[in-house]
Amino acid sequence: MIPAAGSGTRLGAGTPKAFVELGGRTILERCVEGVGAAGLVDVVVVAVPEELVDHTAALLPDVRVVVGGAERSHSVRAALTEIGDADVVLVHDAARTLTPPAVFGRVVDAVRAGAPAVVPALPVADTLKRVDDGGRVISTVDRGPLRAVQTPQGFAVEALRAAYRGSTVATDDAGLAELAGYPVQVVAGDALAFKITTAFDLRLAELLLGAMTGTLPTNGG
Repeated sequence: MIPAAGSGTRLGAGTPKAFVELGGRTILERCVEGVGAAGLVDVVVVAVPEELVDHTAALLPDVRVVVGGAERSHSVRAALTEIGDADVVLVHDAARTLTPPAVFGRVVDAVRAGAPAVVPALPVADTLKRVDDGGRVISTVDRGPLRAVQTPQGFAVEALRAAYRGSTVATDDAGLAELAGYPVQVVAGDALAFKITTAFDLRLAELLLGAMTGTLPTNGG
């Protein structure tokens, strides 16, 4: 499932983020292509703004398209109605379009091994500070046990359905699974699974895509 109904205001592109072009194709198209490259997914469900449903269906004729909501959790709830009898469900950010197939494999393997909820993640590299409302440092946070979580997040289907039976809104599906009492397993993520949020991220994705395909300059020139 790919929730792609967000406006992407921080990107500043004047169009929903998933429909911004990346190397001549939309971020959403490249994301769906990346999901397919993993060779693990039977059905792809995409949640988009209502006014873009027909456009998306024409753009991606092999996926199921549903109307998304203002919040990520609303879009996932809508997509859940279209997954049929799947036993493993992945929720993947459209904006993590360069995610390598191996990350999908690690997540699916962990769910199939018995974990009800799985997230890929990376150790936090930066020093972290806790600050007060005035911007003054209160303390330095131990980054050792911290992880930066990515997608796809994987679930046994009943665990995800149970997580979404409540009315809680969350930016992270695994967070809802935690609230529902399910343990969440962490597997190795990948630096290429970064999220395109700002114009800088989009430029970085363009350069990385060019380096991988040989279609764009890699030195900024």
